[in-house]
Amino acid sequence: MENFEYQCETKIIFGKDTETKVGKLLKNKKVLLHYGKNSIKKSGLYDKVIKSLKNEEIEFVELSGVVPNPHIELVNEGIELCRKENIDFILAVGGGSVIDSAKAIALGFYYEGDVWDFFTTGITPQKALPVGTILTIPAAGSEASLNTVITKGDRKRGMGSPLIRPKFAIMNPELTMTLPNFQTACGISDMLAHIMERYFTNTKNVDLTDELCEATMRTIIKNAKLVFKDPKNYNARAEIMLAGTIAHNGLLGIGREEAWTSHMIEHELSAYYDIAHGAGLSIIFPAWMKFVYEHDTNRFTQFAKAVWNVDSPLEGINELENFFKEIGLPTKLKDININNEKFELMAKGVTDIIKEFKFMNLNQKDIIEIYKSALE
Repeated sequence: MENFEYQCETKIIFGKDTETKVGKLLKNKKVLLHYGKNSIKKSGLYDKVIKSLKNEEIEFVELSGVVPNPHIELVNEGIELCRKENIDFILAVGGGSVIDSAKAIALGFYYEGDVWDFFTTGITPQKALPVGTILTIPAAGSEASLNTVITKGDRKRGMGSPLIRPKFAIMNPELTMTLPNFQTACGISDMLAHIMERYFTNTKNVDLTDELCEATMRTIIKNAKLVFKDPKNYNARAEIMLAGTIAHNGLLGIGREEAWTSHMIEHELSAYYDIAHGAGLSIIFPAWMKFVYEHDTNRFTQFAKAVWNVDSPLEGINELENFFKEIGLPTKLKDININNEKFELMAKGVTDIIKEFKFMNLNQKDIIEIYKSALE
């Protein structure tokens, strides 16, 4: 086990009707209310949030329009709006894209340069606006993580800082009951990927976090099947929602080297083709696994036995693919009409970002082979 420091200050407010408490959490703040398009209005969540803010006489301004794979243009608009309105807190109501957009706005508020610098130059932010969240889509884990991912043109980049870990996350599983099946499935893929990026490690003697990773993956898989049988199953929704937070708040990675190779390979894919991140991961992760499993067959055998109750590495990978298919996700690029024309560009993009690969070292040729394996 490696040395580590871990602190997660996000206050989790979990359960039915918890969104009605948001006003009390924001007393004496001037708030930017940040959200996507019309889904929170159609569901009635928007009205509940507005009522809670007004009941506590919270002054707020709104910025809507966040899309999947959130864009830098809206982030820059948010930075200017926050400065103009003297905002001192950002409330993100939505899923990972909304929260990531809010975090990027928070980073840019005090910074005199281009906020994109934080995603491309490695400079460390010194100050950020505080962020809080009301989660509507369990997936990215951004509600309690220190990470944000933003898209600019055909470049999709992430960064992390403790300054942007949300101060609170309101999590009501009832808010997820109206999600389309595909969106639910993409979230499940994303949270499994967050765990597997930590699980497939070269670090030895990490029994406790191995067990935590395996238990969290089994919990997601079990309850995903329940949710697809009964979308109104509160307890199954609650298990998935909590698992998505645990998957990416840093706990499962303490003391161990983390990979994140599949995420970077997928980021290039979704940057060029603007596909759902979770759908990209359901294609890329099994392809990466098939390419690297011989690097540590013991770990892949452990994954197969502990998570899927099968005996061999390839059986475990096949079970993962079959699970993705069962919940309606693509497992090949051909399933979403993507061909091989940009493989070299995307592979170069990955190696431009990753200077030192974890778990198993790869080069551009290797990454092209992973994309080819993912094709059909």
